[in-house]
Amino acid sequence: MDQYREADNNPFDAPVPGQGLTDKPGNYPWEHPPQYTDTSEAADFIWDKVSEPKFAEQIIAMLDAGIPVEAIGRIIIFTGFAEGKWTPDVAFIIAEPVMKMIAAVGIHGGVKKIRMSMQDLTNNRELQSIAKIKNNKEEFEKIASNLAKGSKYEKVKEGIMARKNEETE
Repeated sequence: MDQYREADNNPFDAPVPGQGLTDKPGNYPWEHPPQYTDTSEAADFIWDKVSEPKFAEQIIAMLDAGIPVEAIGRIIIFTGFAEGKWTPDVAFIIAEPVMKMIAAVGIHGGVKKIRMSMQDLTNNRELQSIAKIKNNKEEFEKIASNLAKGSKYEKVKEGIMARKNEETE
């Protein structure tokens, strides 16, 4: 006889809408007073953690793999908020020093190419396509001549916000 077996992932095993409003306040670390209210103390705490050999090795490995400093910094800052270490405004203020700490660890660790922002990753495809076009001179010249002629991108001269011509007045 087959016995009933509950599914591993039950979609109905979730909080009822509005249940968070009925929970007792103070269940989460960020609902309590933060551990650090002074930005310099929070930055010192992060530096102590970042400069530990085990943590520094992890940062160097991530930077070497191409993960941007900004992404690592955001994770560190958000985790500190989620653990009740600081408030969002302290996190915002210490964001720049934390990014500099991470970059310093990467430089000291010998990472050759450090990506600073997450935009470096999103613009990579566009930069590669521009490089391909520049390498193919014929295609590049064709696109440039079409742009010069205005065949693709003609300016709209009429409309509510368009400048008035002296001829029409």
